[in-house]
Amino acid sequence: MYFFLLNLAFLDLVSITTILPKSMANFLWDTRAISYAGCAAQLFFFSLFLSAEYFLLTVMAYDRYAAICRPLHYETLLGSRVCVLLAAAAWACGFLTALLHTANTFSLPLCQGNSVEQFFCEIPPILKLCCSTSYLREVWLLAFSAFAFAGCFVFIVVSYVQIFRAVLRIPSQQGRHKAFATCLPHLAVVSLFITIGIFVYLKPPSISSPSLDLVMAVLYSVVPPAVNPLIYSLRNQELKDALSKLMPGCFEKQ
Repeated sequence: MYFFLLNLAFLDLVSITTILPKSMANFLWDTRAISYAGCAAQLFFFSLFLSAEYFLLTVMAYDRYAAICRPLHYETLLGSRVCVLLAAAAWACGFLTALLHTANTFSLPLCQGNSVEQFFCEIPPILKLCCSTSYLREVWLLAFSAFAFAGCFVFIVVSYVQIFRAVLRIPSQQGRHKAFATCLPHLAVVSLFITIGIFVYLKPPSISSPSLDLVMAVLYSVVPPAVNPLIYSLRNQELKDALSKLMPGCFEKQ
């Protein structure tokens, strides 16, 4: 679990540094310009880290399933070699997804100027600049990616159905509480990640506006990397003690 958490923490760190330094520099220097190569690099790395994080969260769901549903076989199912291979597979899938989307997006001809309606480069605003008859390739690629991500979502849901069934069969209340406690941080992170992603990319066009799109972009690009460490740190007793002083009655010592 801690090996995967290390990968998740690194992904959160690098994903937020892909966007914020350039955005802060533009704000301080009162400019909105970014080079063509810089825009392509920003889109590639942000897509890479975002996709890799989602695939890694899927792997972590399998880790929780193995730990709770098959504890006696955990060392066999998730030994050091398997953990490294699963993490490498998550990174490789993220890299392949980002490479395909970046190469395809920046091969499309631009007919609508060069003003991106966002504070960083991502696929939807760039597609708005493409010729109306040339972006169908990217739409099909996005549909394929959505299908793959939906498969990961189904895997996570099925894993947690099995986990909850196994936990409810534990006879002692303390045992059930301990099992749930090992899953809740991951479940909270997955719920936050998926909920924000669904709202951003699947919201009805009727409620779309430049200001709302900007707020949503900040929400899904900055909030999850900032909140994930806090969610996982809530299992730390020292942090609970500090928060209990600020919010008496919210945390109980165990």
